[in-house]
Amino acid sequence: MISRPKGTYDVLPQEVKAWTKLESTIRKICQIYNYQEIRTPIFEAASVFHRDGNDTSDMVNKETYDFVDRSNREITLRPEGTAGVVRAFIENKLYAMNRINKLFYIGPMFRYERPQKGRTRQFSQFGVEVLGSNDPYVDAEVIALGTSLIKALGLKNVKVKVNSIGDKESRDQYRIACVEYFSAYKKELCEDCLNRLGKNPLRILDCKVDKDKEFFKNAPKIKSYLNEASKQHFNAVLQALEAMKIPYEVEDNLVRGLDYYAHTVFELEVDIPEFGAQNVIGGGGRYDSLVSDLDGPITPGVGMAFGMERLLLACAYGGKNLVVPNYLHIYFIVLGEEAKKAALAQMNVCRLGGLYCDMDYLNRGIKAQFKAADEHRAMFTCILGENELKEFKINIKNNETDEQETISLYEVYPYVLNKLNSKSACTSCKEKEVKKDE
Repeated sequence: MISRPKGTYDVLPQEVKAWTKLESTIRKICQIYNYQEIRTPIFEAASVFHRDGNDTSDMVNKETYDFVDRSNREITLRPEGTAGVVRAFIENKLYAMNRINKLFYIGPMFRYERPQKGRTRQFSQFGVEVLGSNDPYVDAEVIALGTSLIKALGLKNVKVKVNSIGDKESRDQYRIACVEYFSAYKKELCEDCLNRLGKNPLRILDCKVDKDKEFFKNAPKIKSYLNEASKQHFNAVLQALEAMKIPYEVEDNLVRGLDYYAHTVFELEVDIPEFGAQNVIGGGGRYDSLVSDLDGPITPGVGMAFGMERLLLACAYGGKNLVVPNYLHIYFIVLGEEAKKAALAQMNVCRLGGLYCDMDYLNRGIKAQFKAADEHRAMFTCILGENELKEFKINIKNNETDEQETISLYEVYPYVLNKLNSKSACTSCKEKEVKKDE
């Protein structure tokens, strides 16, 4: 039997509705914040991601899916969304529009890493990118969008952890201090950190292997090396968060996992006991050189990303139930070929009017068809046989009240629509009465 590749999964029909509800929530939040959707290719030229031999991130060095296509071009399946969005920004000259580009994306990414709960080799990611402004308030807005999404999903106790890694001048001074400090502990550093020491010592602070070792506690802090411009930028971000009443914690060792970050970096955490220590649900930061690294004009940017699977898991454990109720408005039960043809015509009218409908296509008996109506949670059942067809009538049953009527065959759509509108009006009146009593 052929099975799916390791680290991938099938999203079955009963699970897709949760995905679409999550995507709908994301799109609504992005619309509120005036972010426009962009869709980029799943694979790109390898140089979009493998830009610099000094890049020390695990994602670039260990986890990309790389191959050579039939025209001998080096191709990489996208491991993250930002670089592809920036490539599209440059290639399509979006910078020429002389305005800020506020973009978001949703789509599959690929990383060759050890599969675990909520982490797979093919995964979906939602992200936002703002290109064209170095205003620190934009950093705060991106964080605000992330917290708004988390709250909209019903997740509680959102924790914002934020730090500044400064501009290039600040980072250069900090690198010198890090090399000097960590060189004294070469024997205690893991193999990856030894490599980072020579290429990008800031990434040592992001190490999951060495982070609990005693010498880490006394490592230099980036805040001691921020120049005045970097301090002002970071303070403005914090003041903006305070103005929006978004609680935050300054995390001195937070550097994030990608080498192109500058100034603000942040992570968003939620209190999900089932996640254990891995409670980071999203994060991002500012990047002021990525566009020029990809041969575009010097353009500041800031972005953020969430793993969709992590969001779904978080919702299952402690957020809103994203499963959309599965039901039909009408299920047609037919007896005989002519009745089936007539029901098909009326079902098409109802569908064109926006009602969810279905009927039996297995030529089963009436008992099996009634059972199918129950399985589909049909609100109304329409029964049409030869006798009803002769009189152009149809029997319709309200499965909530068990009331049954015989109506004109051509009145099914307006009849059901009227019943649904009446039910909606009654529900609205009851809600108003409850609020009035409160």
